[in-house]
Amino acid sequence: MSTQIPSSRTVLTLHGDGSFRRMEMDMPELGPGMVLIKAKASLVSPGTELKGPVTRGSKSAGGWRGLRELQLNPDESLKPKPFGYANAGIVTAVGPEVHGLKEGDRVASVGAGYAQHSDFSVVPQNLVVSLPEAASFEQGAYGMLLATGMQALRRGDPKMGEYVAVAGMGIVGLLTARLFQIAGCYAIGWDTIESRLSLAKELGIDETALVLVEDEIEKTQAFTRGRGLDISVVALGGDATKPAHALEKCMKVTGDGHAMGTMVIVGGAEFPFTRSLTNMDVRRSSRTGAGYHDKAWERGRNYDDVFVRWDTKSNLELCLRLVAEGKIAVEKLTTHKVPFANLEEETKQITQDPDSILGMVFEYE
Repeated sequence: MSTQIPSSRTVLTLHGDGSFRRMEMDMPELGPGMVLIKAKASLVSPGTELKGPVTRGSKSAGGWRGLRELQLNPDESLKPKPFGYANAGIVTAVGPEVHGLKEGDRVASVGAGYAQHSDFSVVPQNLVVSLPEAASFEQGAYGMLLATGMQALRRGDPKMGEYVAVAGMGIVGLLTARLFQIAGCYAIGWDTIESRLSLAKELGIDETALVLVEDEIEKTQAFTRGRGLDISVVALGGDATKPAHALEKCMKVTGDGHAMGTMVIVGGAEFPFTRSLTNMDVRRSSRTGAGYHDKAWERGRNYDDVFVRWDTKSNLELCLRLVAEGKIAVEKLTTHKVPFANLEEETKQITQDPDSILGMVFEYE
């Protein structure tokens, strides 16, 4: 390892007044199984990255709306917090015991505490994958949320021709719906924000329902030709009682009146688990696949491929292959590209209109 590694890096932090600020911090150690990446692009995941700092009492207001709330009502008790878990860039150096990656490789990387919004990141090798030649750094930055959607699909266990509804057309919801389509399903997306449904149509989602304006239950029943949903996905955070039970009313029903099918919960959504769910399968879908948060696996110890066919790394590789093949146009979800060098000033203006933001990508020189 001959590359001169900088002693510090510039990291983006979130503050109690809802602002983003760059701060100089020490460079993490490049230990065994670790890879140093010079970032070219990183993506904000608002549902997770902006959720914690805007929790007040028992009520959590996350995402871009929550960030705007924090700007209007600052919380001085919140300490500056580095954040981010999805970026793409170029390998600058590799630590001992790293295999299959070398200096100069174009890569995408994931992982909370690792693939941060920073000019340099030190990431475990199994959370780093080669970026296909046909994929841009911007597209590579969507890897974490793509893999999250892929894990939700695997939890849903779809069959070709089945009907699926996704409540919440944020980035994860949009990508999850598109992945179900690629797997041979027909997908309808629900949301309360019209611009997100317009993006869903651009992405090729079969049908949409504008909640609070349209009757999402009636529209979904018509979409399934009266058969009912085989799979539903709750792709939003916080209190999901209304969307979850509206989805329940759209599921297929047996002759004796029992709702059937599978409901997948992505992220931190919560709702009462009532008797009305009867014979439905309700499944949490956490993270990006097997291996994530297993430190030994992240640094290079692999599972037997015969027993664990799809781990976080293989899910991520497949997602980026689909992007490179033009099957998922993630760049359509980017509403804002912000140069990292001008980040403080530009984000201050952009975040005043939270509903205008979906995919915010930071670009690094």
